[in-house]
Amino acid sequence: MAGVQVHGENISCSICLDLLKDPVALNCGHSFCKNCIKDHWDSEEQKRIYSCPQCRELFTPRPELKKNTMLADLVEEWKKTGLHAAPAHHCYAGAEDVACDSCTGRQLKALKSCLFCLVSYCEEHLQPHRQSPAFKKHKLVEPYKNLQENNCPRHDKMMDLFCRTDQQCICSLCSVDKHKDHNMVSAATERTHKQRELDLSREEVQQRLQDRDRDVKVLQQERKTLTLSADKAVKDTDKSFTEMICLLQRRSSDVKQQIRSKLETEVRRVTDTEEKLQQEITELKKREAELKQLSLTHDHNQFLLNYRSLSALSPSTHLSTVHVRPLRYFEDVTEAVAKVRGQLQDFLTEMWRNISLAEAEVNVLLTEPEPKTRAESFRYSQEIKLDPNTVNKRLLLSEGNSKVTFMKTAQPYPRHRDRFTDNLQVLSKESLTGRRCYWEVEWSGIGRVSVAVTYKNISRSGSLNECGFGFNEKSWALVCEHRSCHFVHKSIWTDISDVTVYRVGVYLDHRAGILSFYRVSDTMTLLHRVQTTFTQTLYAGVCLCSLPGATAEFRKLK
Repeated sequence: MAGVQVHGENISCSICLDLLKDPVALNCGHSFCKNCIKDHWDSEEQKRIYSCPQCRELFTPRPELKKNTMLADLVEEWKKTGLHAAPAHHCYAGAEDVACDSCTGRQLKALKSCLFCLVSYCEEHLQPHRQSPAFKKHKLVEPYKNLQENNCPRHDKMMDLFCRTDQQCICSLCSVDKHKDHNMVSAATERTHKQRELDLSREEVQQRLQDRDRDVKVLQQERKTLTLSADKAVKDTDKSFTEMICLLQRRSSDVKQQIRSKLETEVRRVTDTEEKLQQEITELKKREAELKQLSLTHDHNQFLLNYRSLSALSPSTHLSTVHVRPLRYFEDVTEAVAKVRGQLQDFLTEMWRNISLAEAEVNVLLTEPEPKTRAESFRYSQEIKLDPNTVNKRLLLSEGNSKVTFMKTAQPYPRHRDRFTDNLQVLSKESLTGRRCYWEVEWSGIGRVSVAVTYKNISRSGSLNECGFGFNEKSWALVCEHRSCHFVHKSIWTDISDVTVYRVGVYLDHRAGILSFYRVSDTMTLLHRVQTTFTQTLYAGVCLCSLPGATAEFRKLK
């Protein structure tokens, strides 16, 4: 046996994958451990047909097993010398590995794949490609499965071209046949082009990852600030209340409970937002890993095949970054309590209104994009019903309190402290605070109409500057008349359009401080946008400065 090189795989049993023990030879020439082949045939006893586990040759009847003396001696020599250990288990190809196509018996892991031969080789069988000049032009790449996908299914030739017209890999015969006169380039050229697109996509993913990471840090810090601010508010208000009489002590408990409730709500909002961002970060990281893996693919055809199957990067659910606006958090509560310190029970009702936590909202959120189409606006559609207790007596309510008409005579409405007495105005019954809302107002007649949002504590009587929509700091109004349109706030008029606007769309995001007015026809055109800080509850309103018969209706959106 001198000079004969023996590999461990040659003296291994293909059943137990270990060195042969008491080797026996079958008539087909293959050898196995005596016990291994006996157990194998015992499992086939019922069939009365016995096969070789390696070549599947059938034997009938069951052959007698005879010891393979030569293999037994080789195994013993192998054990004595110990010079060559059997290949480590991890060198064999598993289910997820690329196996060497040249190995017989149990296949080893492939070290390289040849794009010319369309075959994968282990270290031993790769040597001819590395040593012989005949294989100099063969291209070796990292091993991967499905090498045959590089061959044209029609012509069985390598697909080294790319048809841009049909967006697929083709061979040279396809270029003069089915794809004649198409826009074609080499696979390498197209790979370069697609690689640039892939790199840009990776840059976008990385940038978004950075943005989301930064947003998460902002939210985490804001959660800490919320907690500290709430704790301080509880401490300060408790100090004020302890100086009051026993009747005020009950209010102290109520305020503390309200602060804690508001803290829980705001922290939950921040936490929910953070969880959404973390989910997007996870998805982006997964996408980045996929893009990176594809970028490292050496074979152009494989790259292009996989690139084509890539789905488009889904748009971010949060197109804008986290925006934290400067706020006073719960300090308004402390100031309100301190303001009424020492006052008597007659002022408690007003005090409770002043310290309402609605004026201390914590404005921490992801600024979501405004709707760009009417269909998108319908997601926030708000059915507006008008409040009979606020309507001026010269306005008639109809259509389920969604329409007002300017009448010649006063209507028999009962006396009410909330009713507008000097201006032809009316407010919505429900508030528009704490959510995003969209509604539309359609008007007709001769004169003008003001479509407005306003705080509820706007004056019900007095001068125009006190109670008129748009003429004070408590209201914002879009004034529409024939051939002109204006925005009014604090008596400041802003010219917007010289086109008649008969249907106005209003989008309100109270928490984000966004108020937008749109001209609605076949399309939706932005007329004016307000970015501010709303400090009180808002209500929708409308004012008719017209001749009798003019109408304004809050349309029901479908």
